[in-house]
Amino acid sequence: MSLLQLGICLALAVLVAILALKPKKVNTLPPGPAPSSWIVGNRNQVPREKPWRWFQDLNNQYGPVVYLQMGRTPTVVIGTAQAAWEILEKRSSVTASRPRFIMGQEIMSNNMRGLMSEHGPFWRRWRRVLHGSFMQKTADSYKPIQSLESKQLMAELASSPAKYREHLERYATSVAVVVTYGRRVHDIYNDEVVCLNRQTQDFLTSIIIPGKYLVESVPALLYLPNFLTPWRTVALKQRATDIEYLTRLVKEVKAKMEAGRAPHSFCRQLIEEREKNGMSELEIAYTCGTPFGAGVETTAGSLASFLLACATFGPTFIPKAQKELDAVVGPDRMPTFDDLADLPFIRAVVNETLRWRPVAVLGGTPHASTEDLVYEGMFIPKGSTIIANLWGIHLNPADFPDPHRFDPERFMTKRDYPGPWQHSSFGYGRRICPGMHLGYSSVSINVARILWGFNLSKARDESGQEIDVDTFAYSDRFNSVPLPFPISIVPRSAGHLAIIERENEAAQEELRAYDS
Repeated sequence: MSLLQLGICLALAVLVAILALKPKKVNTLPPGPAPSSWIVGNRNQVPREKPWRWFQDLNNQYGPVVYLQMGRTPTVVIGTAQAAWEILEKRSSVTASRPRFIMGQEIMSNNMRGLMSEHGPFWRRWRRVLHGSFMQKTADSYKPIQSLESKQLMAELASSPAKYREHLERYATSVAVVVTYGRRVHDIYNDEVVCLNRQTQDFLTSIIIPGKYLVESVPALLYLPNFLTPWRTVALKQRATDIEYLTRLVKEVKAKMEAGRAPHSFCRQLIEEREKNGMSELEIAYTCGTPFGAGVETTAGSLASFLLACATFGPTFIPKAQKELDAVVGPDRMPTFDDLADLPFIRAVVNETLRWRPVAVLGGTPHASTEDLVYEGMFIPKGSTIIANLWGIHLNPADFPDPHRFDPERFMTKRDYPGPWQHSSFGYGRRICPGMHLGYSSVSINVARILWGFNLSKARDESGQEIDVDTFAYSDRFNSVPLPFPISIVPRSAGHLAIIERENEAAQEELRAYDS
């Protein structure tokens, strides 16, 4: 046999072997709408207002995992709890990074915000100090200040119920600032630092909505001169403001430490452990800004949603809640944190509050994949932005029948739902919210006390007619909270009011330690 014949025989043998192999299944991208342009992909199709509703429609149309092409960035939108758990929790080793945030992280924040930081040494240090200071055991140490501030909130709601939004925000702000910096907040409209933080959060949450800025999809726009990029000028101006007030707050704590009058706080702890953690003063300043910034709107917004639910669905759950409170707590004292273990229906009300109208409506800051992965035959490329659309997840009728109805009974029995919370409010995997225990405690104690102390119902107009409220009237921002609505908040009895006032007076004595 010649060499040519031998070669032909070998080639035929290889070909036969290949043809005999069972063909492998080819993984494809998740389904999704066709891009409108090869340059920006699906970006121009994303609504500028409430994109989470559009994402929910996409999941309803295409399935639990939807693919979008946002400029050069592959983007995956998850619409069910099970898919989110499988991708972001079970595979968190490759889905715990963050996408590139050009406006919010690079320009506005000089890459210093750990919440938006990519997976790496900086983020691991940030995560270690946050989790060490706010996970369950440490978060329990903050309950005394949460209880004291809650007693003042109850008195404020009793004396001026029409200003409930202001009172909720003052509570959430004061708790966050005491925990972070060791000082109280009395007036959210005249406290300069609070106003500056509100400005920061308003700006930040307005610029990180997916699809809002073309530069996020086309990074080459960064090379344009400044006079053609006014969005960059505005973000840099906000960065300068942030650095000034955040570093000022750290210096104030350092001055109190030197004078021997600084109470324990997150900031004080970071200053004391600066060398061990290897953090610069600017990094400490931005890290302290995390609970100060992220913990206010989420807590106040959740409590506002609870009141909205009371104004709409109150007759269906308030009587049962108050019956439980009367049996366990009684009329002669306020509920305490110790009572919550014996108040299963109140805990169900809290969980339904967090599910019904999630504040982090897009599931918080998106994740990013650092490796290729496959989920149920669908290929998710390395570098994909992954959005767990919490609006769609929490309003999925397969998990929560009649999802727009506020129904605490959902949480009175164990359900087949992934994760320990039975809802998805706090995120997934290594990016789970570090302040979840602090936030859950704040919502829980105030829901229990408000239901214990007040009758809540629809407000009435001058002719005595009930005023309907819109349960879909929410802000159009990264954190979506209820727009102002009327509600009747009235003490349940003169005895309840007397206890509220007495407890507030006693609380003020203890709170003075944080006024210096």
